Amino acid sequence: MGSKKGAGAGEPETEATGPKRRVLGLVFLTVFLDLVGFSVLFPLFPDLLRWYLEREGEGSGLGRLVEFLQGIVEGRPGAEFAVVALFGGLLGTVYSALQFLFAPLWGALSDRIGRRRTLLITLAGTAFSYLLWMFAGSFALLVAARILGGVMAGNISTASAAVADVSGAKGRAAGMAIVGMAIGLGFVLGPALGAIAYHSFDAQALWQGGVAYGWNPFSGAALVALVLALINLSWAALRFPETLRVATPEEVRARAAERAATAFAPWRALKHIDLPGVRRVNLVYLATQTAFAAMEFTLVFLAAERLGFAPKDNAWMFVFVGLTIALVQGGFVRRRAAAIGEKRLALTGIALLLPGFVALAFASSTVALYVALFFLAVGSALIVPTLSALVSLYTPTDRQGLALGTFRSMGALSRAVGPLAGGLLYWSLGSTAPYLLGAAFLVLPLALGRRLPDPPREPA
Repeated sequence: MGSKKGAGAGEPETEATGPKRRVLGLVFLTVFLDLVGFSVLFPLFPDLLRWYLEREGEGSGLGRLVEFLQGIVEGRPGAEFAVVALFGGLLGTVYSALQFLFAPLWGALSDRIGRRRTLLITLAGTAFSYLLWMFAGSFALLVAARILGGVMAGNISTASAAVADVSGAKGRAAGMAIVGMAIGLGFVLGPALGAIAYHSFDAQALWQGGVAYGWNPFSGAALVALVLALINLSWAALRFPETLRVATPEEVRARAAERAATAFAPWRALKHIDLPGVRRVNLVYLATQTAFAAMEFTLVFLAAERLGFAPKDNAWMFVFVGLTIALVQGGFVRRRAAAIGEKRLALTGIALLLPGFVALAFASSTVALYVALFFLAVGSALIVPTLSALVSLYTPTDRQGLALGTFRSMGALSRAVGPLAGGLLYWSLGSTAPYLLGAAFLVLPLALGRRLPDPPREPA
C-alpha cells in the first residue's frame, strides 16, 4: 500500500501501526505518571500552609504573605478558605511562569538532540524537585522545589512532539487527544493519591530522626511523587524510542540558532515559526485558556460561597471535570477529529464554553453547577488537542519541538495570568464577574479562530 514507504532510511515509521501504537502508549504513560506526581500536592495546601506558618511564625516571609492575602478577602464569606486557595494559586503561578519561559527551550532542544534525550533530562530534573520537596523543612526550600519543577516542565511539549513525529496528518489530532486524556486522568488520580499518602501515615512520626534534615508531615506525599517520577524516568530510559528522524548538519546548525534565540523568550520563538496559522493558533489558545484558568481558579470560591461546598465536594467537582475531559478526548476526539476537521472542532469547543460560562455565573444549585461544568469540560476537551494538532500541521517537521513547546508555553502563561485575573475580578467586582466577562472575552478567540487557514493534509 506504500504506507511504510521510506522506513528504514533514518525516519520513523510514521504510518506503521505497531511502532505508532507503541510510542503513543508510552507517551500516554509518561504524561499520565508525570501529571499524577505533579498534582499530588493539590489537596495538601490547607495543612501545608498551616504547618509552615506555625513553624516559621507570623513575622516570617510566609506570615507576611498570609497577612496580605487576608487583607484581600477580609469580610467575605469563606475568607479562611479563600486565603488557602490564593496561597495555592500563587505557588501554581510561580510554576506556570517558569514553564512558560522554559517550554520552548526544551522543545527546541528536542529538535536538536532528540525527543528521548530531552525527555530523560526533564524527567530526571522533575524527580530531583520531588526529592527536594521531601526534605523541605522550610517554606523557602518548598518554593525552590516548585521552581525546579517549573523549569523542568518540558515533558508534555516533548511528548507532544514525539506524537507529531509518529502521526500522519490525518491522525495528528487523535494523537494529541492521547496526551490530553493522560493529562485529564493524571489530574484526577494525583490529588487522590496525595490525600491518601498524607492521611495514611504520619511521615514525620515515622522517622523522627529526619527532622534535622527537613523531613516533614508531607514527606510521604512527596515520596509518592518521587517514586512515580523514578518509575517514569526508568520506563522512558528502557522503552521510549527516539522518534525524531536523523537531521542533516544544516538542520542541526539551524536548530542550535533557534534554541539560542528562543532561550527564556517564548515570544521570540514565534519569529522562527512565523507560518500561516501558527501565531494565530497560539493567540487563540492563550486567550481561551486564560479565561478557562480564571474560571477554574475561582470555581472553588463560587462553590463554597453559594453552595457551601467543603473540600471533599470540590474534589468530586474536579473529578467530574477531569473524567469528562478524558472521556471526550479519548472516545470522541481521537476517533472523529480527522473526519470532522480540527479547525471545526476547535471552534465548536470555544462556542461550548460560552453557555458554560454564562450558566456558571448564575448557578444557584448543584444541578445547575454541574450542567455548566459539563459544557465547560466538553468545550475544553475539544479545544486543546485540536489546537495542538493545528500547530503541528502548520509547522515543518524540523521545527515540531519548538512549535509545540511554544504552544505549551502559551498554556503555561494562561495558568500564570488567569488565576490572578480571575481572583481579582471575583473579589473586587463580585462572584459573577469572572464568568460573564470571561464569556465576553471568548468572543475574541472565536473570531480569531474563524480566520485560521485550513491545515495541510500532508506534513509541512
